[in-house]
Amino acid sequence: MTPKRTHFPRTTAAQRRLLFETWEATGSIEEACRKAPVGQRTFYNWKARFAVEGYAGLAEFRSQAPKAPHRIAPEIAAQVKALREQQPGWGKQRIAAELSKGNNWVPLVSPNTVRRILRDAELWPQPEEPTKKGGHRP
Repeated sequence: MTPKRTHFPRTTAAQRRLLFETWEATGSIEEACRKAPVGQRTFYNWKARFAVEGYAGLAEFRSQAPKAPHRIAPEIAAQVKALREQQPGWGKQRIAAELSKGNNWVPLVSPNTVRRILRDAELWPQPEEPTKKGGHRP
């Protein structure tokens, strides 16, 4: 049986403010972390922002997640669309291969990315509606 993990919720703005006020007053990281019940790692995570922005920087939690993780450069998307319009019979693998061939055989996009670009531009055929097997008998 695996041990139960402890969940530490995100710190609040009031906790962070108390943490750094106590640290400035006492000079002790341990005392500040004990007073505003947070770990020392949390203190060091917020310290850089506090040094740059002061107390105003502690007010909001900013996500570190990428904002647009699956975006492709507009120039590459334009190349994909142009190849599809020039050669409508080519599929996603052929278009991806032609782009990599033009880039000294270094892949620019994957075949599935080509399909996504073409689907968003409405240049990819839509799947047919599935039909019921058997249907209704009179």
